[in-house]
Amino acid sequence: MKTNATLAALMLAATAILSGCATGPSQSQQYYPANQPESAMYGTVDSIQIVQGGGQTSGAGAVVGGIAGALLGNTIGSGGGRTAATVAGAVAGGVVGNQVEGRRQQAQAYQISVRLDNGEYRTVVQDNANDLRPGNRVRVVDGRVYRY
Repeated sequence: MKTNATLAALMLAATAILSGCATGPSQSQQYYPANQPESAMYGTVDSIQIVQGGGQTSGAGAVVGGIAGALLGNTIGSGGGRTAATVAGAVAGGVVGNQVEGRRQQAQAYQISVRLDNGEYRTVVQDNANDLRPGNRVRVVDGRVYRY
């Protein structure tokens, strides 16, 4: 019974530590709050560049990997060796899980630079640019570029 309580405490501690590895949104992207609609702005597409997504993680991969690693580590050894293997498995599984989630989150995105009619420039990062080409007239609404 004491082994189960120790295992549960170790898994909880490993999960808490590994959850701190999650990253937030990158500073280069512009985000527009959903509760404050932005009025439409009109302009011309200046350039479109393909960029890789940041690969941000939510921490879920680290948690799942940590749990799987702890379960695998718990099957090795006995006594103090089992506890050490459980902790090592949780840490290693958390690191691997976080890396796997980061790779899955890396996606191709499009950085679209728009020269607005008022002379300002706006850069928007979005998941597609299907019908957009440099020189197209566009409108920018709520952080997305649409052909006009």
